[in-house]
Amino acid sequence: MILKDINQQLDIFKNMIKILQKFNRTLFHFSKEVQLKQSETLGKGFYQQQIFTGCLAEYAYYIESNKEAIIIDPLRDIQPYLNIAKERGAKIKYVLLTHFHADFIAGHLSLQRETDAQIVMGPRATAPFINKVLNDNEFLKLGKVKIQALHTPGHTQESTCFLLYDEEGKQHSIYTGDTLFLGEVGRPDLAVKSDVTQYDLASMLYASLRQKILGLPDEVVVFPGHGAGSACGKNISAGYSCSIGNQKKNNYALQEMDQETFVQLVASDLPKPPQYFFYNAGLNKTNQFQDLNLILKKANTKLTPAKVVSKQGIQIIDSRNSISDGFIPGSINVPLQIPFAHWVGTLLPHDREIVIVCEPGFEEQTIMRLSRIGYDNIIGYLHFEDWKAAGNSISKPTELEVQDFLKRSKLAQIVDVRTKEEWGRGILKHAQLITLGELPQNLEKLDKLRDISIYCGTGQRAKIAHTLLVANGFTRVQYCKVGYDDIIK
Repeated sequence: MILKDINQQLDIFKNMIKILQKFNRTLFHFSKEVQLKQSETLGKGFYQQQIFTGCLAEYAYYIESNKEAIIIDPLRDIQPYLNIAKERGAKIKYVLLTHFHADFIAGHLSLQRETDAQIVMGPRATAPFINKVLNDNEFLKLGKVKIQALHTPGHTQESTCFLLYDEEGKQHSIYTGDTLFLGEVGRPDLAVKSDVTQYDLASMLYASLRQKILGLPDEVVVFPGHGAGSACGKNISAGYSCSIGNQKKNNYALQEMDQETFVQLVASDLPKPPQYFFYNAGLNKTNQFQDLNLILKKANTKLTPAKVVSKQGIQIIDSRNSISDGFIPGSINVPLQIPFAHWVGTLLPHDREIVIVCEPGFEEQTIMRLSRIGYDNIIGYLHFEDWKAAGNSISKPTELEVQDFLKRSKLAQIVDVRTKEEWGRGILKHAQLITLGELPQNLEKLDKLRDISIYCGTGQRAKIAHTLLVANGFTRVQYCKVGYDDIIK
């Protein structure tokens, strides 16, 4: 009887999630590279700026009071934060990390080197670079305001939210990291250990939200660590901030339910995390990663085709948006206009030397996006036209319009590389379902002696899959230039 009641509650909340997400989600532009001022706040005794980086759907924060500043959850490329402080004549005094990040290499060490700022984290955080660990509910003074650490384990055990009080002592805003997003909460499966399961972490998250977040005044502003498109939450809604009151009404995870229902809801149906998450999380707990400026200096070197040919065991990453003219055999095409960091980090290992193929003028952007997620072994870049002009061999993709794709797929292995959620909306007859993220581990399911026809939701993931298969010795590969919805019209 109890199990039946739980299942009924789960069904109700799952339907609620779908309804809320239908109204809240909008198209997210992953192609943005520049760190943008998303919003700014001039409060009583403080100034705050939210900095957005589209490729990672990440929000970092600059908070200043009486010419003292803190940065919350900085990326590795720290120049935007330094520029803000310089423009405003302020000194960066603290760097606050809400947790050990998995989806990017944080910029705390670089900021400390540049500014002599103290690195501050919350309870249960242990790392050689931490200058101060705040206890639960402890305050940190910044100019005329103060910031309170609220320990909110769940996404990770050290996860901490930072609550900002203005100069009058009023609770103004909370910086929730990956604990609470708009319309979603942080996934509980990224900090699993031998003695701590994702269900244990989800139980912690249930308590954290109810003990630390739900009791806050409705007018307190929520500033999350990520926006729509991040893999740190199952289905984050669009937007860059929201009131606690709005989240109480519209976030499924903050609705009234028992712990068992919450745990099943939050810990189930989680997509497989990108493999680079675990690499980054481990690296972010050390002080061993290189300075970004050194990486840029080394990587931003133009290589000759002969140099690339002479290198053994390298990984060639092609970031061009179009490969219609061909691509270097063995290279993997991940276009900059899609979630570049996500797909590189999902499909490719960190331990190989990397050569970039890119459009002229996009060298530094490609290097920066790779280094943000810990791909530091970049030895240089190459332009495809130079490779082609040198008379080297190229691979030509078989890109098909809908009618040709359907005609040529009648006797082929059809591979659908969309997500499981997308499969639920329909698939092509006889299609084999292998998500793009799981394709490298499932190559043995495909027959190299048969034609292989690939499709996805837009044509972009199918293009990545095409180059991935060619790099692994498949020669009879073709993909549809458009997505599923256009194919079935």
